[in-house]
Amino acid sequence: MRYAVRWLLSFLFSIQMYLMMAVIGVAFAPLSAASHRFACFTVRTYCRWVRWTAGWMIGLKSEIRGPVPTDGVLIASKHQSFFDIILIVSVIPKPKFIMKDILRWAPVVGWYAYFLDCIPVKRGRRAEAIKKMLADISNGTAQAGQLVIYPQGTRVAPRAKLPYKVGAAVLYKETGQPCVPAATNVGIFWPRRGVYRKSGLAVVEFLPTIGPGLNKEDFLTRLENVVETQSDILMQEAENHEVYRKSR
Repeated sequence: MRYAVRWLLSFLFSIQMYLMMAVIGVAFAPLSAASHRFACFTVRTYCRWVRWTAGWMIGLKSEIRGPVPTDGVLIASKHQSFFDIILIVSVIPKPKFIMKDILRWAPVVGWYAYFLDCIPVKRGRRAEAIKKMLADISNGTAQAGQLVIYPQGTRVAPRAKLPYKVGAAVLYKETGQPCVPAATNVGIFWPRRGVYRKSGLAVVEFLPTIGPGLNKEDFLTRLENVVETQSDILMQEAENHEVYRKSR
């Protein structure tokens, strides 16, 4: 019975989350199209709405740890579910992503990807897209900001092992920007697939910055070590919490 009630609450939470995406996205679209600053405000507002409703609807509180990056940096984050994106975007001032080209045509999501200067990438043409991004920033036609990347390339279930891809190291080298690693435990509560959400404290933690200048191998080794180690610590912390154990 308890599982059925929590599943229903999770379902209602998901319905309102996507409904509000459409409502906020459409209502704020004209101003967001005219102003990059307002577009950032809009997506940040939506993400904070999701965090707030998750807290009281399904008992999933959330917390950001570590200094929030505000300069032009790479954020290389562990990616376990949609909720880690929500947490990161809720606090950074100028988010942008490298995304699949097909997402440009998605309602609302595609609009705001364009407003935020996200970088659409066609299959097999990633290097070309990165070069264009760097050129656009240099000549002032694109906004600088925090480029969020997922070094494993996809969502990864808690404690599943997937290698860190060289693309993250290429971006680090080509942009010449510092990289802020980010660890998370959100997959413990919010899985990659399915409706059911668990109660507890979801955390994204920004870790000490990796400065520019490392070679690709050293960068990837250091990045993987710090992100995986801290993510394991955060997941163990979550699993030991009484609120989480009661929601299983």
